[in-house]
Amino acid sequence: MSTVLGPEDVAQFAPAGHYVALRIGFAFPVEEVNQLPPDWVEHYTKNRYMLFDPIIRWVYGNTGAIRWSEIDLDDPRRILPQAQTFGLRYGVAVACLDQDGEGQRSFGSFARSDREFNTLEVKLLRAYVTRRHHEMAPPTNLTKAELEALGMVRDGLRTKEIAHALGVSEGAVKQRLKNAKLKLDAKTGSQAAALAAQYGLI
Repeated sequence: MSTVLGPEDVAQFAPAGHYVALRIGFAFPVEEVNQLPPDWVEHYTKNRYMLFDPIIRWVYGNTGAIRWSEIDLDDPRRILPQAQTFGLRYGVAVACLDQDGEGQRSFGSFARSDREFNTLEVKLLRAYVTRRHHEMAPPTNLTKAELEALGMVRDGLRTKEIAHALGVSEGAVKQRLKNAKLKLDAKTGSQAAALAAQYGLI
């Protein structure tokens, strides 16, 4: 097996399930993968466990990787013991931030039912989340004019209205949106605007 994990490897490493949230902005991640057991997701959601979950509290307050059994935080709702009854007996939590220690956060939670994760597996899962965090980083080459046009698209303005508001030609607006779509790997102006908003660029 390669030392660079892909999504299919993660499923093998965490056969009981996993959850990954990449580049969490103001409210939502840019990408989310939830491969946890549906019964557990339903139980967890119905009981509104997120604010009380020691794993979630750990990933929002730390960076690095830790086995669930090593998390030394209160669990008044007994979320981790309940997770075990759904086959999530052993786990690893991973969290990372941008290099400056600010900006967006990504995290992952990975589970097994049979044994603790070994040291190599923990390191590989940490590397996986960190790599995916960087791969999902927003482009830094969008111009002020492109971002301005994207902000107006997000606000529901049409090309003609944007051109009038900015005092430029419709062709200039189309070119700015075309450039922005290329840089954001988006198919439409609306998708580019949504991605820019998710990244916190507009």
